[in-house]
Amino acid sequence: MSTRDASTNDRRPIVVWLRDDLRLDDNPALAEAAGTGRPVVPLYVLDDETDGVRGIGGAHRWWLHHSLAALTQSLKGIGADLVLRRGKAAVEVPAIVRSVGAGALLFNRRYDEAGRAVDQAVADALEGDVAVRAFTANILHRPERVTTKTGGYYKVYTPFWKNVSETEPRNPIDPPRSLAIPDELPRSDTLDSWQLRPTQPDWSGGLASFWEIGEAAAHRRFTAFCDERLGTYDDGRDRMAIDATSRMSPHLRWGEISPYRLWHAAIARAAEDETIRPEAIQTFRKELVWRDFSYHLLYHFGPLGTENFNARFDQFPWETDRSVLRAWQKGMTGYPIVDAGMRQLWQTGWMHNRVRMIVGSFLTKDLLIDWREGEAWFWDTLVDGDVASNNAQWQWIAGSGADAQPFFRIFNPITQSEKFDPDGAYIRQYVPELNDLPARVIHAPWTAAASTLHEAGVVLGKTYPAPIVDHGKARDRALAAYRSVQG
Repeated sequence: MSTRDASTNDRRPIVVWLRDDLRLDDNPALAEAAGTGRPVVPLYVLDDETDGVRGIGGAHRWWLHHSLAALTQSLKGIGADLVLRRGKAAVEVPAIVRSVGAGALLFNRRYDEAGRAVDQAVADALEGDVAVRAFTANILHRPERVTTKTGGYYKVYTPFWKNVSETEPRNPIDPPRSLAIPDELPRSDTLDSWQLRPTQPDWSGGLASFWEIGEAAAHRRFTAFCDERLGTYDDGRDRMAIDATSRMSPHLRWGEISPYRLWHAAIARAAEDETIRPEAIQTFRKELVWRDFSYHLLYHFGPLGTENFNARFDQFPWETDRSVLRAWQKGMTGYPIVDAGMRQLWQTGWMHNRVRMIVGSFLTKDLLIDWREGEAWFWDTLVDGDVASNNAQWQWIAGSGADAQPFFRIFNPITQSEKFDPDGAYIRQYVPELNDLPARVIHAPWTAAASTLHEAGVVLGKTYPAPIVDHGKARDRALAAYRSVQG
């Protein structure tokens, strides 16, 4: 791609191609364009036609609609308009650049194989008179710049963390106060014409009641997190019944807030408040770097979402029982903590991270269902389904990924539930048919006395499913399957 400076004496317009960076604050491509004083055309292209580019899921579409609506209003506030186009980005982006007579195209880097190929195709199509520049905006450390002593890339998180923690991420860039616009803007689609929101039926009510969307909402949520929950983050983040996490994952996925802003804002808040423990800040920083680690894996191992990182798992004897898969998807496995997580996912488009590990282990190890089935379901139902994190974490829990959870370490859904939801509050919220069971049996209702079940109005197999597998036997089966490919 061209490295020509977009701020030369050239006064032609600049097109800023937005993707997963739907914000004004700390948006390097937008800031560079604004700083030139030249007319700026912000552009978003919905590319669901290009071969190899993965179409967004149902929950994604709902979030994207509202995020683009919020961004449109933010841009209007600084004098600009967002141009919307639907089609192949490799066709639409050069066409827009030429139609406005732009002298430069700026965008922020992405790291998946298909996306990078499209970016290069766009740059190739514009080679010559148009400067094409890419910026680092959505991860803290560029993959090609973080290498092992032998020049390779890290496949284990701890040494990765040690390497990157030696360098402080850059400071975030303030949002532009205004943008110049060209005398005439190109034709834009209307957002409603894309029909991103569900209508028949409209299943988004639970999502709408759970989330505020857009850049301003992301900043409000993070400020509240820093004020109220950051100080106990290292302990509280595993308690699924309390609102102790930042819930920044969808805002990061859509680029409504920058990881640089999160990094430095958290540190600044801790400097002001001596009650915030260093362990809490360190844990939060490591979570941001764990996200980076997923992107580095994706950059270096392109088929992360479709192929086992560890090729040994290509021979793993996965089961193909669709009825079992459907029971997991619907939250009807008979294991309350699993069912609560899967129902939270369907209702809100999000799931607590501790529960993600529990339900992922249950699918891949108790049920022996291929991790790709779980990844695909999450992609369609998560508002924060991320091209790097979703793939890397599913491979991690399945045992097939980089620095993976060892396959023999199989989450016990009962003990996990007892430890991290001791009173059963999370279960009661999402599995209300068990609401009247006492805490001592709510984690495993099949162990309750008949009189206890009767008093709670629970009839196993009718009002709530009996367990679809026996965890002890399923664990033995999973270990036997693993030994068959251990080699």
